[in-house]
Amino acid sequence: MTEYTVLSGLSAPLGVTLDHQHGQDGINVALYSEHASGVELCLFDADGNETRLPITERANHIWRGFVPNVQAGQLYGFRVHGETNPEQGHYFNPQKLLCDPYAKALVGHPSYGSDEERLWYHHADPRDNADKAVKSIVVANDDFDWEGDQRLRTPWPKTVIYEMSVKGMTARHPDVPEHERGTFAGLAHPSVIAYLKDLGITAVELLPVTHHLDEAHLQAHGLTNYWGYNVLGHFATDPRYATDGNSVTAINEFKAAVKALHAAGIEVIMDVVYNHTAEQGIDDPMFCQKGIDNANYYWLTPEGYYENWSGCGNTVNAAKVHTTRWITDSLRYWAEECHVDGFRFDLGSVLGRTPAFSQEAAFFQAIYQDPILSECKMIAEPWDIGLGGYQLGAFPGRFGEWNDRYRNDMRQFWLHESGNLGALSTRIAGSSDIFNHNDRPAHASINFITAHDGFCLQDLVSYNEKHNEANGEDNRDGHNENISFNHGVEGFSDDPAINDAREASARALLAALCLSNGTPMLLAGDEIGHTQQGNNNTYCQDSELTWLNWNEANLERSQYVRELLAVRREIAAFSGHDDWWHAENAEWLNCNGEAMKDEDWQSADTKALQLLLDQQWLLLINGKKAPQTFQLPEGNWQPKLEYGCAVYNDSTYSTDGIGITVLKK
Repeated sequence: MTEYTVLSGLSAPLGVTLDHQHGQDGINVALYSEHASGVELCLFDADGNETRLPITERANHIWRGFVPNVQAGQLYGFRVHGETNPEQGHYFNPQKLLCDPYAKALVGHPSYGSDEERLWYHHADPRDNADKAVKSIVVANDDFDWEGDQRLRTPWPKTVIYEMSVKGMTARHPDVPEHERGTFAGLAHPSVIAYLKDLGITAVELLPVTHHLDEAHLQAHGLTNYWGYNVLGHFATDPRYATDGNSVTAINEFKAAVKALHAAGIEVIMDVVYNHTAEQGIDDPMFCQKGIDNANYYWLTPEGYYENWSGCGNTVNAAKVHTTRWITDSLRYWAEECHVDGFRFDLGSVLGRTPAFSQEAAFFQAIYQDPILSECKMIAEPWDIGLGGYQLGAFPGRFGEWNDRYRNDMRQFWLHESGNLGALSTRIAGSSDIFNHNDRPAHASINFITAHDGFCLQDLVSYNEKHNEANGEDNRDGHNENISFNHGVEGFSDDPAINDAREASARALLAALCLSNGTPMLLAGDEIGHTQQGNNNTYCQDSELTWLNWNEANLERSQYVRELLAVRREIAAFSGHDDWWHAENAEWLNCNGEAMKDEDWQSADTKALQLLLDQQWLLLINGKKAPQTFQLPEGNWQPKLEYGCAVYNDSTYSTDGIGITVLKK
């Protein structure tokens, strides 16, 4: 076995990185642990033989050293010594090999679906688990040829987001070579990028691509975590998205995909998970932070238990200075080394907890002052499940926020014929009731009808109830209140009238989404009629249920979305500026072409109105399935975008049912 020595090292950067010190090439080791009594770096050769190297130098709670003659590709881990004291939140056990929380590549997706398998990773188990544990990989310093590529910085008003799973997007794509389907390389395929560009997408929002694990209960049922929110490696791309399943290949193929998308003018936004980790509850597996410094990484109760504001067993404590540093270091890695344009934060309220939510939380301040991150797009899912966790509209001005009020009000109006014209107009105008404060711009509202979590659009208009039996939880999981409408038949129908009605509702929802102030987010597959057969919680369905079926795409609907987004680009009120509307550029008119009066807003029967923008564009909005005639304001109006049958003359326009028609003067 190779002989190694440990020399004095540096406290930064944290993690294990290639460096040149003491006149030699090797690795610098820097691991934060305030409560550990000892740290060992463990190196593994090709035969699995382990060399343990004590790291004894320590300053400011950072254990550091330099090990000469270690090269890229080296497998390693840590063993951390200390007192186990549950009441203080300490669970040290040097018999358990731990990952580097800064590792840029990991190898291994361990099995722990049975009680016996889980014991190997339990903090109190006395057996050594190095042969089973996930291992970190020393990664070469960045030498990827970006050929001048930079983050795009697309203005928010011109941004159109397309939320997707890397695998689901291309796993069944006929133009993508079979060995590239479901991978970063598949995402970078010219036909995929051309499709996105032609559709009018300016940014893809990728479900987590970081190294994630399958939860124990999924392994027990033979299922996998398709969405990827059970993250272990927050700096590491998951090798399952590489064409050869290699962790290092995954890094380079991800960068190549970012570069290819940028070349087409499409930004890349990563869905990131810093609210919890794959270590889950106290008695669940210990892989990394739990054994390194549990009391610093996680929110604990006074008795030492985990606060579970994430609903996943643990909650990351971003109020701790070191944990905030770890999160921002991770974000900066993706932004600097991988040219990622922005981030969507899963259960983002966790990051603002002190423990109460605060706009002045350490994480927000760190983002604000960082010269790299302050220029990236930041999007929050503005809630968690803890007390006071719903914070829609309360995030600092750097953030856009997923607007579930928009989703709900739009579904109520278009699917349940609520007739609430006030709610409809407020959402179309950018939800000023929520976001127009503290000088926040209109783009702060991330408008969406559907997202990965919940019904997809085709199911929203085809099912009244969720159908999640395949998830193995007796249909208990997933949302029960979906504000959906099956149009008379639950699920598939061969009745042309029902299918036409479903299509009309789907197009009305899509039109509203594309023609609202704020930032639209489209769920991948909604534009081609993809169905998940009524499953509204497909996090564990890595199969043809979730992979987009391009061979049966609704091409007419995708063309309609293409035309909607083209119109959006033409209308200055949507994409020309980031302002809130005012009386001079946005007028709400009743069906008679007159300014809306109090009685018009209060009427629950009309369900229709007009929106005049910049004295040039007119949106005729009919929220009921019955025909509606609109008296047009003065001008020579010409149809720009229609759906369904219509009768038009110089002064009136009659639609045959639900939807939005666009006229231009």
